[in-house]
Amino acid sequence: MYLSESRRGTPAAPAPEAASPSPVTPAATPPAAGTGTAADTGTAAGGRRAGTAVGATVLALGTVSLVTDISSEMVTAVLPLYLVTGLGLSPLGFGLLDGVYNGFSALVRLVGGHLADRGGRHKAVAAAGYGLSALCKPLLLAVHTLPLIGAVLAADRTGKGLRTAPRDAMISLSAPPERRGRAFGVHRAMDTTGALLGPLAAFLILRQAADGYDAVFTVSFCVAAAGVVVLLLFVPARASGLGSARREAERPSLRAAAALLNRRELRGLTLCAVALGLATVSDSFVYLLLQRRLGVPDRWFALLPLGTAAAFLLLAVPLGRWADRVGRWRVFVGGHVALLLAYGLLLSSLRAGVLPYAVLALHGAFYAATDGVLMAAAAGSVPAALRSSGLALVQTGQAAARFVCSLGFGAAWTAWGDRSALSGAAVALVVSVALALALRPREGGGAPGTIRGAART
Repeated sequence: MYLSESRRGTPAAPAPEAASPSPVTPAATPPAAGTGTAADTGTAAGGRRAGTAVGATVLALGTVSLVTDISSEMVTAVLPLYLVTGLGLSPLGFGLLDGVYNGFSALVRLVGGHLADRGGRHKAVAAAGYGLSALCKPLLLAVHTLPLIGAVLAADRTGKGLRTAPRDAMISLSAPPERRGRAFGVHRAMDTTGALLGPLAAFLILRQAADGYDAVFTVSFCVAAAGVVVLLLFVPARASGLGSARREAERPSLRAAAALLNRRELRGLTLCAVALGLATVSDSFVYLLLQRRLGVPDRWFALLPLGTAAAFLLLAVPLGRWADRVGRWRVFVGGHVALLLAYGLLLSSLRAGVLPYAVLALHGAFYAATDGVLMAAAAGSVPAALRSSGLALVQTGQAAARFVCSLGFGAAWTAWGDRSALSGAAVALVVSVALALALRPREGGGAPGTIRGAART
């Protein structure tokens, strides 16, 4: 929802999503009453330029994510080194904690999506999630054992699980179907700007502060609190268009949310996301593998995520726009091919020089082609009244699969070594990509050129 549209209009009601968009250019087609926004459809004065604008809601949520990601990536950048070097955890122990950190949110995403859909409380649920994650940052100062660290990380990921689906639902409801890829791309680019600044801030703090890790966790909390303030002040309370959608749709319920998997398009997307997630090695392991291959000193470790974030930042918007044109599923699967190439480089005999830049660039391209693109593809298969719940189903399946991958990869590393573990992950990814290409799920909603979706009427 655009801030200027908070009292009128329905940007993405289910009815217009069911049909493929007209090939007529936005400048020549007046918006249907109640189905567009000024920024999305253009005006006689604004023409095509207005039609390409990104809504204020997307920009506000992007700012929240930018600030929050500075906080979270400050912690993420130093956490592997802190746990493995500082606390002496084995790869198996780290794999368990990393699985908790990245996969525990799967247990609460459905709850967050359902709570947001009931009454249209997307902002309230998202704010609760952001607030909970912020409160967990200073707790890392007080815990030093595996169970307590795991509990704090689980609480932090609970906050992420609560906020992710409502936030993505607000983004999807603020953009017309044919430009959702661009909207998610802009949001992810802003989010990734925070991911770029977070490790840099952690690196500078570690160099300057006597108690480096404690200082990182303290500053991270202050930045996270600022993100919550931005959300409360600048993001509209309700997503535009939900009122009319609720009059046409059944009341949101857990049964209705579960029944969304009866939709062929959403079920196919979810199954493929799960299969690919089972072969997606977590970022932390990728950085640890690079450090071991190249002998990166501990003080430089926090800078490795910058390479991924920079590539993500540069490619998120172009790949989002490309996905709107050629088909989101093609771009999504292509992102996993980029990840497979990164695995291959890590397994190759190449040493320093181009290796770290190529691996991190491919890693960033993977995220740019998959993160927002998957949500843009799934949004077209879910009615507006159940948008948070539907996106949460896909996110839950993917997060749970990555949780299993982290546990399995950590165990394989401990038992057989890092090279054998990565070889197994590469083989699993080849199989998963082949399965995704065979299933080739349809995309609902309609962007020009989407796989099979463009031919639907």
